[in-house]
Amino acid sequence: MNKKQRRWRNRIVIAVAIFVAVMVVERTGLLASLVGASSEPYVAFALYFATFLVAGYDVLIKAWGNIRRGDPFDEAFLMTVATIGAFATILFPETEPQSAEGCAVMLFYQVGELFQSYAVGKSRKSISDMMDIAPDYANVERDGRLVQVDPDEVAVGDVIVVKPGERVPIDGRVVEGASQLDTAALTGESVPRHVERGADVISGCINMTGILHIETTKPFGESTVSRILELVENASEKKARTESFITRFARVYTPAVTLAAVLLAVIPPVLGMGPWTDWVLRGLTFLVVSCPCALVISVPLSFFGGIGGASRLGILVKGSNYLELLAHVDTVVFDKTGTLTSGTFSVVAVHPEEGVDPDYLLSRAAYAEAFSDHPIAASVKQAYAGTIDEGRIRDAHEESGHGVSATVDEHVVLVGNDRLMAAHGMRWHECDLTGTVLHVAVDGAYAGHIVIADVVKEDAAETIRGLREEGVRKCVMLTGDRRDVAEAVAARLGIDEVHAQLLPEDKVDAVERLLAGEKDGARLAFVGDGINDAPVLMRADVGIAMGAMGSDAAIEAADVVLMDDRPSKIATAMRVARRTMRIVWQNIVFAIGVKVAILVLAALGIANMWLAVFGDVGVAIIAILNAMRCMRVGAAR
Repeated sequence: MNKKQRRWRNRIVIAVAIFVAVMVVERTGLLASLVGASSEPYVAFALYFATFLVAGYDVLIKAWGNIRRGDPFDEAFLMTVATIGAFATILFPETEPQSAEGCAVMLFYQVGELFQSYAVGKSRKSISDMMDIAPDYANVERDGRLVQVDPDEVAVGDVIVVKPGERVPIDGRVVEGASQLDTAALTGESVPRHVERGADVISGCINMTGILHIETTKPFGESTVSRILELVENASEKKARTESFITRFARVYTPAVTLAAVLLAVIPPVLGMGPWTDWVLRGLTFLVVSCPCALVISVPLSFFGGIGGASRLGILVKGSNYLELLAHVDTVVFDKTGTLTSGTFSVVAVHPEEGVDPDYLLSRAAYAEAFSDHPIAASVKQAYAGTIDEGRIRDAHEESGHGVSATVDEHVVLVGNDRLMAAHGMRWHECDLTGTVLHVAVDGAYAGHIVIADVVKEDAAETIRGLREEGVRKCVMLTGDRRDVAEAVAARLGIDEVHAQLLPEDKVDAVERLLAGEKDGARLAFVGDGINDAPVLMRADVGIAMGAMGSDAAIEAADVVLMDDRPSKIATAMRVARRTMRIVWQNIVFAIGVKVAILVLAALGIANMWLAVFGDVGVAIIAILNAMRCMRVGAAR
């Protein structure tokens, strides 16, 4: 609670204490014995009115300011008219004064507003915790000593030093040192990540143990922390249709009920249906009940809480409109590489010919691929445990689209696909395993083959199961990879539909066809991570990008960003979204239902001002408490 809220709270506490004291003195008859029965109503009026001013002077000022600006119809106006009207009953001797009720309405309204402020502050905290990832400085070495500079002043390629306890200010690569990084603020994961020389690090993480020297790979304005802060800051600008409807509803509803209250107070006594004071009091009660604060507070607060709760799990939603769309997704379309698979090739099998040692086969392939920077070559070299002595290699060259050839220890080695083997007149064996097959020949004799595949992410199968549990009807995979590879991955994960060997424009066409087949009210989400996924992310109803390793273009185009690259977070995001929407509609139905019932009772003269207070403030507090459940992300897992 900030300083302003504490002053506000203290003022309300003082006003409530005075109110209780005045009510006790009045209701016990002590006030009448002190000032006389004839003066007692007017002294009570003065005491209650003074308490009313202490509690609600700011509401009166706000209402007057709105009237002067020509925009009077809001809850401050309704409260002002209703409470001053209640105090005005002192002018009508034939009716019981409503001074206590008028003071109570303002007091409880302010208690509700204070509670709302606290609730909004609590939901904002999860967002502000995310904002704390912004670094204040970066350490650079100058003249043999560390100097703190503004992160904007650090150029790409500069080396920064991050000491234990400090945040990594800019994305980069470790060039010296080893440490553990706390990534919880970014990914929601509590397990620290080990980094050492050569590891990529993203800004916003906290260095926990050793000193790190990091060569920056991006300017500060384009680094992960800057992108996250920009996404969070812009999230509140994009409202859900439900939220926008409530805002528009309140603009029409407030003047409508004000007019209804005036008509209720004026027309019946004009028609001789009862005394003016009775109908004016009904009109005032009608005004108090009609205040739409339960809706205009709780609905945005629910969405805000949902977005804040998701951010604590490492899921950034760019606006409440996307949270609402996500809740209605029934088809999820995945890119394969980097989304369901790790995007890095690994050797999954070594199949030597009879009489050939597997280590020998792998070493010949690694030596032949020594000078290639192709991802497949890198995976072979990584799988080979030994150190490659480049002095043993000569005449190494690539045969475009086929593979490589080299002379290793005076032996001619060929490593490549079946076309390379055919071009050199070699006989080879097919492999039943799915993946990229590298055939190896030494001095014209077939030595065996190595199978390389893109590894499926550990939680990919869990992702599909989680989506089924959330009611997703269809899971589809789009990829530019070979059909046999794509179908093998799809079969392993339980994906319904596969489209392989696609160009970027083919992916857009595939999504267009899927969108055309969607039922009314259902939505399609696309999940991707590459630059070529950006057009599809923008075309889908909801675009979801893998944030930590995803491309800038994909993150920019997406509506939801998963900061830890775990696809299982998609089901979690949908769970948060659907839970948020359930709470939103609970609040809408509850608030409107209770208010309509009490409005009818007020019009019939059955509801008094105390019931009106419950119909306004009580309903608002219950709705706010319900909305705050959106922040409890643990229940949404």
